[in-house]
Amino acid sequence: MHKIVLASNNAGKVKEFNRLLEPLGWIVIPQGELGVSEAEEPHGTFIENALAKARHAALATGLPALADDSGICVHALGGKPGVLSARFAGEPKSDAGNNQKLIAELAGQPDRRAYYYAALVLVRHADDPQPLIADGICAGEIVDEPRGDGGFGYDPHFWLPAFGKTVAEISTEDKSAISHRGKAIRALVAKLQEAGL
Repeated sequence: MHKIVLASNNAGKVKEFNRLLEPLGWIVIPQGELGVSEAEEPHGTFIENALAKARHAALATGLPALADDSGICVHALGGKPGVLSARFAGEPKSDAGNNQKLIAELAGQPDRRAYYYAALVLVRHADDPQPLIADGICAGEIVDEPRGDGGFGYDPHFWLPAFGKTVAEISTEDKSAISHRGKAIRALVAKLQEAGL
């Protein structure tokens, strides 16, 4: 198995990445287990932040590194929360606080369209001149009342018209099939195979 450091300590992400990358011979280790601090995320785009996080983790560990930067973009809010999705309501990070702020900012807005976006960046080393980049989108709508207890983040408020449910109400298998991160991971896997990694 090849080790790859994940520039995150999110247990849900670690589990999801391992499930999809282990069959290819990769074992994903969260950066916290290797003593890596969180990287700064000063950029205005998901791809730039993911690249900064991957390079930071690779530099600190000497291992290949994988980073994702993902969030929710709401049409009526001009794409917000965007790259600030995890900290939309400020520090400390709070899913409940973020969801409350999102619903408050959408009050009276008839347009509830939104999408989850994920950008993945894999660097073979900190100075990798050609990072592997993949992304994915999952479109839906924002509902005021939370539904379901699965998932995390904005999932209880993210309505999927095709399912008639929120992301927090669908199965793990369905979520992997349609989620922004699932789509991005499958695109990354294809690039890994194409590159012979």
